[in-house]
Amino acid sequence: MTKPVKKISLRKGRRRIPKGVIHIRASFNNTIVTVTDIRGQAISWSSAGACGFKGTKKSTPFAAQTAAENAIRMLIDQGMKQAEVMISGPGPGRDTALRAIRRSGVILNFVRDVTPMPHNGCRPPKKRRV
Repeated sequence: MTKPVKKISLRKGRRRIPKGVIHIRASFNNTIVTVTDIRGQAISWSSAGACGFKGTKKSTPFAAQTAAENAIRMLIDQGMKQAEVMISGPGPGRDTALRAIRRSGVILNFVRDVTPMPHNGCRPPKKRRV
């Protein structure tokens, strides 16, 4: 009697994803690009720090462009055709990351700025006396 052979399945299956959402978080120190499906489950991500940039070089537009290209490279293999882009934050890499996505050949349905803006929310800390 031989034991039945158990099939090993990869955790990251090569599922076809026709449509997704690209989130760009551009802070003053780093740029993080996350790609999710329409339900919000992350498919791939990249950041300027993960691309090998350190220190002040992380906060450059070129680092943001490299991060966006790395995050999108996996999507094109999985067959993503359409995407929505959500940009958040005031950093220097916002426009460059968006330009890199435009060049990749993915059709963008819309680009939305979702930077949180306070409606005069929290009270600021008291002024420093030096």
